[in-house]
Amino acid sequence: MSQLFDAGPPGCPLAGVVDVYLPRLAEFAFEPGLVAAVDQHAAAVRTSLAADGTGLIPRQLRREDLADYVLGFTDVLAEADWREPVGYDFAALRLTAVCWLVREHDLLG
Repeated sequence: MSQLFDAGPPGCPLAGVVDVYLPRLAEFAFEPGLVAAVDQHAAAVRTSLAADGTGLIPRQLRREDLADYVLGFTDVLAEADWREPVGYDFAALRLTAVCWLVREHDLLG
């Protein structure tokens, strides 16, 4: 498991992602472009987790599925020795989108 986000229940990186990226959601009020970018990343994550893998048959977003996605994504980031930038890159936008999905779907509630 990636050590990038190891807070929360064992094997569940979502709490760690929320801890790091929830404050970035406050930037939505000042950055309309950020809202659009995060929305696109959230849609891409939802599509990748769709029941048929094409995004054509949506299903309820489950914490376990999103956690598995984040584990794979952060493992790749760790292998690439990714470091969180001051601004936003692809990875930071994707993790911010995961945080938004967790919040909107109350996946840690």
